[in-house]
Amino acid sequence: MGPDKTIGRQDMAGRIVTVAQQKGGSGKTTLAAHLAVGLTRLADGAPAFRVAILDVDPQGSLGTWFEARERSLGEAATGLEFRTASGWGARREARALARDFDFVLVDTPPKTDVDAKPAIDAADLVVVPVQPTPVDLWATGQTIQMARRESTPAVLVLNRVPPRAALTADMAEAIEKSGFERLAAHLGNRTAFAASMGEGRTVQETDARGKAAAEVEALVRALLDRLG
Repeated sequence: MGPDKTIGRQDMAGRIVTVAQQKGGSGKTTLAAHLAVGLTRLADGAPAFRVAILDVDPQGSLGTWFEARERSLGEAATGLEFRTASGWGARREARALARDFDFVLVDTPPKTDVDAKPAIDAADLVVVPVQPTPVDLWATGQTIQMARRESTPAVLVLNRVPPRAALTADMAEAIEKSGFERLAAHLGNRTAFAASMGEGRTVQETDARGKAAAEVEALVRALLDRLG
């Protein structure tokens, strides 16, 4: 029997957080990149977290972002370790990275159980981005069920939330009725996220005092609280 993932991986140095969503267009890569960089910036007077990112999506969007980051900041100044893997190699690579880093963020492909399953199995927590629409919430059930089959806890993150508070409240109620757990913090529907990704950066680096950066910091803190 494997480790009890509800209390975290006790015999490893780092935590593995897999970002997964069967529905395409949910913002997985943007979320993974922002969580990764956000974790490196949450020092609070202590040594910064050491973070690795692992791209198991054949489309390679996270890798493309990282290459842009290397061009923008220089190879030695990205603040992140980057690896790729596919299939069952994702589980092995994620666990190997967790021995050397505080956090491993894994970006998975949509619409395929085969490639996402090993990354979900290796994770201490699955983060599932969902846009605040009923259709997106319905599609999310498949990802949650996959995580449950691997005995891995999963939480939703509302992504691309419009400024209409009523819609957000309706979605929060729908999520509560569904029984899915979600993080209290969310990310808004802001062009700053896409613009920063195009530069190989994140909103905390392009506009550290902006609303988008504050949302990322709140989300990272909520993630840390959930991981205990």
